[in-house]
Amino acid sequence: MSPHKTLVRLRHESLSLGGHKVLSDISLSIKSGEKVALVGPSGAGKTTLLNLLYRRVPELCALQPQAGGLVDLLSAYQNIFMGALERVGTLAALWNLVHPLAEHRREIEELARLLDIEEKLWSSVDRLSGGQRQRVAIGRALYRKRPVFLGDEPVSSVDPLQAEALLKAILERHETAVISLHNRRLALTHFDRVIVLANGAVRCDCASSELDSSALDRFYLEAGEDSSVIPGVPEHDAWAIGNG
Repeated sequence: MSPHKTLVRLRHESLSLGGHKVLSDISLSIKSGEKVALVGPSGAGKTTLLNLLYRRVPELCALQPQAGGLVDLLSAYQNIFMGALERVGTLAALWNLVHPLAEHRREIEELARLLDIEEKLWSSVDRLSGGQRQRVAIGRALYRKRPVFLGDEPVSSVDPLQAEALLKAILERHETAVISLHNRRLALTHFDRVIVLANGAVRCDCASSELDSSALDRFYLEAGEDSSVIPGVPEHDAWAIGNG
């Protein structure tokens, strides 16, 4: 993929669901090589925007939905393997359910070590914690081996240190990424561009170097959400966690 090629361009896109406007007059483009953080208050339209981007270029994207989309009765290994279904034939996929294919097993075990779920690889995912399930979902997305990663709060269920390590792994393995985040500190330190959504509209689209925590807090306050007091989060950590 050529550097800086425009992958997706939205021009004055609006979307309503059930009579409620979810996205309003969205215009933006995503270029190859960009690492874009998507932040904004709850209900801002971040999930809808990610799904819209995915529908434009599904052949290029690994999408990690907020709910994970895992199959509970299958093992972590099998859920991660599902990322390769488009690359392998039907017979190979069915055989792998019973007898894991050697090449895929090696690659998935390596991913499991990276994600610190090696000991859970053969457990059904309904027995895993929320953070472990999220890491399985990340593994499946990584195993799709696509150039673009679209993630809807992909590290929200793990502690801050794990979140940072997992985010780095995601960004290192994808040429382009658009990721919605709770943690606005991560948005400012690991991404070159930040898009702020509020009430279904783009309130800011600029280089992360042009923003700081106070600027992001103002967008939340303007949208009617107090980012300084979040239930269950110490006040000194509240701005970094956010409520996306």
